[in-house]
Amino acid sequence: QVQLVESGGGLVQAGGSLRLSCAASGRTSSTYHMGWLRQAPGKEREFVAAITYSGGDTYYADSVKGRFTISRDNANNTVHLQMNSLKPEDTAVYYCAADWSVSGIRHGGRLWGQGTQVTVSS
Repeated sequence: QVQLVESGGGLVQAGGSLRLSCAASGRTSSTYHMGWLRQAPGKEREFVAAITYSGGDTYYADSVKGRFTISRDNANNTVHLQMNSLKPEDTAVYYCAADWSVSGIRHGGRLWGQGTQVTVSS
């Protein structure tokens, strides 16, 4: 079983940046596709970004394309989400997710962490 632990959330002003990290542990953590989901108050959890297990392909929701960058370091079993030009509507709990397919991550992921709060003030 893979365990995921997120970090890096916080409070930032609109236009600012944050970098989220996800530490994965477990024997097969490097073979999962990884991604980020988010859930704002009163809304359903939504897909943000995904990266294949090799790191060769990345995918983004239209709402974050051009502002967020997902990356992974398989040697250290970590996944990062660099978030630039943050907007108040980016405020949400962000979850690291893992699945055997990118499609699976888009639909919620097979595994996820406890989440980290990101708050963007206007």
